[in-house]
Amino acid sequence: MQTRKQVTVFLENKPGRLAQVLSRLAQAKINIVALSVMDRHEHGVLRIVTEDEAATVKALQTLNAHFTESDVLAVELKNQPGALAHICERLAEDHISIEYAYCSSGGRNGKVFGIFKVSNLEKAQRLLSESGKNQRKIEKPTLRDQRSYKK
Repeated sequence: MQTRKQVTVFLENKPGRLAQVLSRLAQAKINIVALSVMDRHEHGVLRIVTEDEAATVKALQTLNAHFTESDVLAVELKNQPGALAHICERLAEDHISIEYAYCSSGGRNGKVFGIFKVSNLEKAQRLLSESGKNQRKIEKPTLRDQRSYKK
């Protein structure tokens, strides 16, 4: 688990704009760790975590793309049922809100990453580091009533 820089790119809703951005990253030999694309009313939102944040920013600047950077939590996950639920439950138990999350589908070496934008990055890192040391076996996720997470 580590803190990573996420780049959020705001794309015009025009054919080929996403392809242009991804092609530019490919030309710069930038490997994408995880990516999410969603539609907003007047533009698309591309969120990416790459292996080289500085090169990503430089590549986007050459396209005059509008983008922002933010810190996110990148958690290596086991590719098995319940792995993502386990992380979400641990964060909820300590009242850490997940603003949004997305995952990779496996990359180099078959690693899968969950990317989390959370309300308290340092606390989430500390919590998940501690739970990694006392790794409990992921069986079935515990389905809890949403009210049980409130302070």
